[in-house]
Amino acid sequence: MTDFAPPVGFLLHPDAPLHDTGWRHPEHQGRLRALASTVGRDLLALHDKVVQVEPGRVTEEDLLRVHTPEYLALLRAHVDRAEKEGAPVPLDADTIVSGASWAAATGSTAALLTAVEQVASGTLSSAFVATRPPGHHATPERAMGFCLINHVAVAARWLQATGRAQRVLIVDWDVHHGNGTQDTFYADATVFYLSLHQSPHYPGTGAADETGAGDGTGWTLNVPLPAGTPVAEYRQHFSRALEQALETCRPDFILISAGFDVMAGDPLGGMLLKPEDLHALTREVMAGAAGEVCVDGAREVG
Repeated sequence: MTDFAPPVGFLLHPDAPLHDTGWRHPEHQGRLRALASTVGRDLLALHDKVVQVEPGRVTEEDLLRVHTPEYLALLRAHVDRAEKEGAPVPLDADTIVSGASWAAATGSTAALLTAVEQVASGTLSSAFVATRPPGHHATPERAMGFCLINHVAVAARWLQATGRAQRVLIVDWDVHHGNGTQDTFYADATVFYLSLHQSPHYPGTGAADETGAGDGTGWTLNVPLPAGTPVAEYRQHFSRALEQALETCRPDFILISAGFDVMAGDPLGGMLLKPEDLHALTREVMAGAAGEVCVDGAREVG
């Protein structure tokens, strides 16, 4: 008798590509469509090993575990205005919403919640969720850096609220520091936030001495690295930081904010990683995981 290995899940909410920032915006509609087209072709070759999963739903209660009601009302109002005017509306200099942005953002969060539920139940061994708009800059009370809803933060709180995990590790290798995720859990000793990011760079947070506050002291680990850091050096930093995070957190579940803008040649970054390096980082996380792993591929996925 052979052991059955559950498949890896791939999730993409159908509303995610409809978030319209305009074709001149760095985070435009074409990037996610390119990913969906490529994965769609590969799913045929990966039959029974990788399966596409239909996303479920997210509730207001799920969102309110992270975001304030005032912020969610403001976001909805801007989306309603964009729909009424038939044109994108800026929330700030970088962050834009269209009439489809609420459905796209909450649908992407719903996709991640579906993924973590199925990984936690053993239906999937792990999962990759293509989220758009991205989320790790969104704080509990504001949008910024292209991000509207902090998907991984909502997923972490959902895991805890439903009793599927007590301790959660969030690993973030986006080229930009995930200030929103850090802010959400900065005083929390149940969610460990690990970030490797380019520094100096937007949004200007993520210094090495930002390690948490109160009960959460020691549960934030930032590894700021200069542009052009050699790949071997980057991976050494990653391995050491991951070891520390795993030892401190002993996570029941791991969420990865997989920013592909950390790869060489990205127009908004200056790092040098290649696809095989991200594969190696993912395998390293999974090798150290006693619990389950979901990957939130939220930025620069084209």
